Amino acid sequence: MTVNRLVGVAALVLLAASCGEDPALTAALDMMTAEELAAHVEILSADSLEGRGPSSVGEERTIAYLEQQFRAIGLEPGNGDSYLQEVPLVSITARPDARLTIAGGGRTTSYRYGREFMAWTTRVVSQSTLNASEMIFVGYGIVAPEYDWNDYAGVDVTGKTVVILVNDPGFATKDTALFNGNAMTYYGRWTYKYEEAARQGAAGALIIHETEAAGYPWAVVESSWSGPQFDLVRDDNNMSRVAVEGWLTLEAADAVFTQAGLNRDSLAQLAHTRDFRAVAMPLRASVRLRNTLRRSTSNNVLGVLPGGERADEYVVFMAHWDHLGIDPSLEGDQIYNGALDNATGTAGLLELAKAFASLETRPPRSILFLAVTAEEQGLLGSAHYAANPTVPLATTVAAINMDGLNIYGPMNDVTVIGLGNSELDDYLEAAARQQGRRVRPDPEAEKGFYFRSDHFNFAKQGVPALYTDQGIDHVEHGEAWTMERRAEYTAENYHKPSDEYDVNWDLTGAVDDLRLLFRVGYTLAQESTFPNWREGVAFKAKRDSVLAGGE
Repeated sequence: MTVNRLVGVAALVLLAASCGEDPALTAALDMMTAEELAAHVEILSADSLEGRGPSSVGEERTIAYLEQQFRAIGLEPGNGDSYLQEVPLVSITARPDARLTIAGGGRTTSYRYGREFMAWTTRVVSQSTLNASEMIFVGYGIVAPEYDWNDYAGVDVTGKTVVILVNDPGFATKDTALFNGNAMTYYGRWTYKYEEAARQGAAGALIIHETEAAGYPWAVVESSWSGPQFDLVRDDNNMSRVAVEGWLTLEAADAVFTQAGLNRDSLAQLAHTRDFRAVAMPLRASVRLRNTLRRSTSNNVLGVLPGGERADEYVVFMAHWDHLGIDPSLEGDQIYNGALDNATGTAGLLELAKAFASLETRPPRSILFLAVTAEEQGLLGSAHYAANPTVPLATTVAAINMDGLNIYGPMNDVTVIGLGNSELDDYLEAAARQQGRRVRPDPEAEKGFYFRSDHFNFAKQGVPALYTDQGIDHVEHGEAWTMERRAEYTAENYHKPSDEYDVNWDLTGAVDDLRLLFRVGYTLAQESTFPNWREGVAFKAKRDSVLAGGE
């Protein structure tokens, strides 16, 4: 860290150590309350917003509310004279009557859509098929030169269907010498695996689901990949992607391997090593996806609090406003209200905007408040913004992301997803000390949360990105209690209609976290220097190039 960096971070500590904190700062912090946060969450997760699905009536109502709030707070439009940034989308809805058939070993087996497999296409076509496509097991489906790893070495998968393990070898073995040990790397994410399969020329790619390794149960796969699947509108209509992407349940995968005369467990063990080579499966896969296509426009919502003498430099606070909308095929409750995910983060964005706008003296730097769309469909709104920023990325100081706030009450700690990646950690640690709290790494690093929210698109462009999560050391109940509550939410409510606002939530811990993030943003907005990534982090080269005047 440079001397300037140390001086910048130290300013936050010295502020508290001085004789009484700045009354204006204290007043701004006090503007954020659990009661007002709850009021926003209740509105944003109400049935009337119909699950906040992109390009829906629910979107119209959601973005109207956010724009109204930004105006009332006193933010200026963040996209010229508009609070909205259009995001061109295409939705592809596969009919749920699809069947996956596997032929070989003297028989043909059929698997049920939703119950045993999920499949879709990102190609913008009315029909996409696998027709007796040869199957091949490619282990983790990873090509990573920096780890001396290539699961596709010596094999041609052109036109074939690859079967892939979820996560990466470091998680499976807990060997810290493999990849990043128990913490998932980007190579463990499903997005990477489908992209790599396409680069290798495969026709289909099926990932074997395991709850622990994926980080969520099969029900999340079924709900997330059924119904309309959104993507950004691209010039090639996504024809460079594989024809069929999908998942197999663990039970279905075991049956497929048995039909091929193979043992999944044994092959998975082999796949943990660099010596693994892809294994042909004497099977052929067939499936036909019949799609309904709909092009539409969704919107990011942007508001700016202009700064002073360095108003052309921006600190970004962000959260995704969207959720999964309505599923008419469900019995009973059909609305995915998305109260925790992510009405809480969006409500937090409004509370932070209100607090910053209350400052009598504006910070030297501007603050951009960015509510993005289509996060649940693959971080699409933030990807569009990163490719079409309304303010230059070269003068974007940092991005601070909120995706699911604390609903359990005060914590002795705060979690940083991707702790150690950037100098933004130092700012958060300084703010946490003022609350008597400690900063800790992600307790579930194996789930790859760093790659699963919108800050990641800023990181890929080199902008240092801070993504915090609630702590796990509850002030009253401790760590075990908190981890049990988190596990209950994942199993019972995550990406389900039951993720609804509950008046029994304790949002005081969420307010503590918002006040932490306010202090971080406030300090960044006072400075003239730019934080950076740590040495060895993949995004640093991009940041260095941008700051040096490169592309």
